[in-house]
Amino acid sequence: MKLIAISHLRKDAKKYPDVKKQIDNWYAIVKRAQWQNLEEINQIYRDAEVVGNFTVFNLKGNHYRLIVGINYESQVIYYKYLLTHAEYDKGRWKNDPYF
Repeated sequence: MKLIAISHLRKDAKKYPDVKKQIDNWYAIVKRAQWQNLEEINQIYRDAEVVGNFTVFNLKGNHYRLIVGINYESQVIYYKYLLTHAEYDKGRWKNDPYF
């Protein structure tokens, strides 16, 4: 799959250096993946879930949420947000027009 806005993900990840390893691992998997649906994602990331139009990955023992949009047909992932669990729970990300 191709990740759109990797530069934004890397920029946001700098705010949370303790999750860099998990982000790097996630990106390495995404580059090789050819997911067709959430069930295939769950084979690797069992806690990933669809919320609205986004797919949410729990990272680093549920301390962070990586929020993306996925177009399975074109094999593109659109990075949207990297949030702490507390930031995610506030729900502001749900104001995104794509949600």
